Amino acid sequence: MTLRKQAVAIFRAAVQAADPVEAVLRHFHLKDGSLTVAGRKYRLSQFDRIFVIGAGKASASMARAVERVLGSRISGGLVNVKYGHTDKVKRIELNECGHPQPDEAGLSGAARIAAIAESAGERDLLICVISGGGSALMPAPASPVTLAEKQATTKLLLECGANIHEINAVRKHISSIKGGQLSRLAFPATVISLLLSDVIGDDLDVIASGPTAPDASSFGRAREILRKYGIETAAPASVRERIERGIAGEIPETPKAGDPSLGRTQNVVVGSNILAVNAAAIKARELGFRTLVLSTFIEGETRDVARMHAAIARQARLHGQPARAPVCIISGGETTVTIRGNGKGGRNQEFALAAAIDMAGLEDVLILSGGTDGNDGPTDAAGAISDGETCARATKLGLDAKKYLANNDSYHFFQPLGDLLMTGPTNTNVMDVRLTLVR
Repeated sequence: MTLRKQAVAIFRAAVQAADPVEAVLRHFHLKDGSLTVAGRKYRLSQFDRIFVIGAGKASASMARAVERVLGSRISGGLVNVKYGHTDKVKRIELNECGHPQPDEAGLSGAARIAAIAESAGERDLLICVISGGGSALMPAPASPVTLAEKQATTKLLLECGANIHEINAVRKHISSIKGGQLSRLAFPATVISLLLSDVIGDDLDVIASGPTAPDASSFGRAREILRKYGIETAAPASVRERIERGIAGEIPETPKAGDPSLGRTQNVVVGSNILAVNAAAIKARELGFRTLVLSTFIEGETRDVARMHAAIARQARLHGQPARAPVCIISGGETTVTIRGNGKGGRNQEFALAAAIDMAGLEDVLILSGGTDGNDGPTDAAGAISDGETCARATKLGLDAKKYLANNDSYHFFQPLGDLLMTGPTNTNVMDVRLTLVR
């Protein structure tokens, strides 16, 4: 088996391990009329109605898992999912909408989700299925911000290189549903929130902007982030107005730890990046590789992180450090791309391209970088694969790797080479997995 086939097999094992149905079922059990969720028991007889709501790239499959357990006990519900990221459900409506940019379908779905939460009473149970992508997929801009202005703000944040923690801190404070506000709407109903994490550290208030979790950020922090990246003046006036009014105390802050409206909410992380990384390590060992997991907490500018991985590959190939070949070095997490050009691509494709430049001419080494959701940025590829021959092969086709990298055009660099990683929608989302294979 070639290094390329081995890398793809390892990546697919990582994605399979993050299956959202299995992730939910590991923590969500029904026996003798009692629902047990991560060790906490709920007698179903104490509830008049059960609704399922939520949003995210993996939330359709998570909803299917909840249906498998509760079946006809579910009164109804609505989950916002990315176009194409659907699954088979009977009692829960799936509403397809836009990601990473929110759209009108997402806006109307979020309004209906909020209405379900507001209508719930003390004897109702709301089960929220939340996964990565839920922030964009459940847009509920707060007055005076419009959807178009929230879209513009999200675009600014994505292009300036802000990380997911920073992006969500801003989005929570121009939303009426994020940052614990969904639980505030649902109170005094009981809320169980099942979370498939796509953020480093699995912070509850960052996953999908934490609609059911206490918010550690503030209006002041939102303003700091806009200023940090020099985009405060570029942000819509309504966004700046809302943040300033919040800082002045004219608008209530998002619920914090200890807020009574969160007292009837249980948040449970059912799966995260470590599941995928550990499965990758197991598969790599089955294929005969020594394995080394660097970290699942890797973040930073994509190009810089890629060059670090390429340097490790070179060290392993030439000096047998940090491990002797054959070795598979695995990392997880999520990097960010600062947009400088006008090309097409995503962080994983840019990672593979930056690594290819630094690995040029190095034999028996390969790097794969892929998003577990199957969509890298605004593309249909999960990521890309590169090795020591990538740049030489590209040159023969008239492709200059450095120029494509400068233009953030990694998709059009790898496409003619046949080196895009194509998986289609995976219906899961636990950040990225990067593999460095040395034969």
